[in-house]
Amino acid sequence: MAEKFERHRQPWRPDEIQKLHQLAAKGMALKALAKALTRSEESIKQRAKEDGLKIAKLH
Repeated sequence: MAEKFERHRQPWRPDEIQKLHQLAAKGMALKALAKALTRSEESIKQRAKEDGLKIAKLH
């Protein structure tokens, strides 16, 4: 069953984007990023693609 996120369809704030960039640069996996940012994995993937970030494939 899919997890429910309170932040559904909320715009990304600049501090969240900065945190995503920092954590992705450290090689954090998608699931861990989603949990750390309280966003869905799909949302993380979409934002990373928009920003040209590489997300680690490890879980």
